[in-house]
Amino acid sequence: MSASGYDVAVAYRVYPHPSANPPRVYAEDKFKLVELCLRSFKASLGGLRVRLWVLLNDCPPRYEKLFRQVWPAADLVFRYYPGVPPGTTLHEQSQILLGQTDAELVYWAEDDYFYLPGQFAQAVDFLRQHPDADFVSPYDHPDYYTTDLHRFRSRQRTVAGRVWSSRLSNTHTILARHRALQAAQRVFLTFHGRVNFDLAMWMALTKRCVFNPVKLLRWSVANRFWAGSILLAWYYFWRQILFGRRYQLWVPRPALATHMITTLESPGVDWPEAIRQFEVQLAAASSEAD
Repeated sequence: MSASGYDVAVAYRVYPHPSANPPRVYAEDKFKLVELCLRSFKASLGGLRVRLWVLLNDCPPRYEKLFRQVWPAADLVFRYYPGVPPGTTLHEQSQILLGQTDAELVYWAEDDYFYLPGQFAQAVDFLRQHPDADFVSPYDHPDYYTTDLHRFRSRQRTVAGRVWSSRLSNTHTILARHRALQAAQRVFLTFHGRVNFDLAMWMALTKRCVFNPVKLLRWSVANRFWAGSILLAWYYFWRQILFGRRYQLWVPRPALATHMITTLESPGVDWPEAIRQFEVQLAAASSEAD
């Protein structure tokens, strides 16, 4: 915990329009999806104290009201972005997390992730207990188990019943040490300002695949997105690839959270049942409050 008393500084992006990729629940009601995911995030924290920056991207007033209902007012900071593309707030997330001095750990949060109750603290504990870890994602991407991109020997550690593995890439819902973000800020700010391909950024940071010309040639035919990501990594981040250090990204199995897109849910967890149980708990708590 920092001198300010916060364990984690969080920049939480909110966009009120439904995704083109439908989630399992509330596909036509983004507000209800945001509420479910926000309440699950709050419930996942356990005793952690969090400073929360809320980036409202073209959001109606009820979104701000929701956050004020769920989160302690003293721990909230709002930023407003009317009428701007969603990618703009991705860049702002990193700027906020770079500039903050409230916490030694920082977290980029999206509005469509569901978290298991009391589990986020495991991600915080993992970073604190493993000094060689730079980034952690609570989300175990299904691509790890189905695509050639992720077929390599990873390092593994078992902690509290979960197997943590070093990974090539993830989405942009990640927990990091503030000093790791500071050291890699050129990559993050360039990525958010111009590129917006998660894979290219992670390839540059973890240095996976970027020194393998055989894969580049093979993927130029078999998967142009992967091949293109290697080229983008070199074009924008060649200094990091050649002269920067190799950063370590770790991910748990089973996951602590999942992206709510139905086809991208983390494996090994019955997410429909987890969501159902959580909503039952929310309903019971609401009835008691009434």
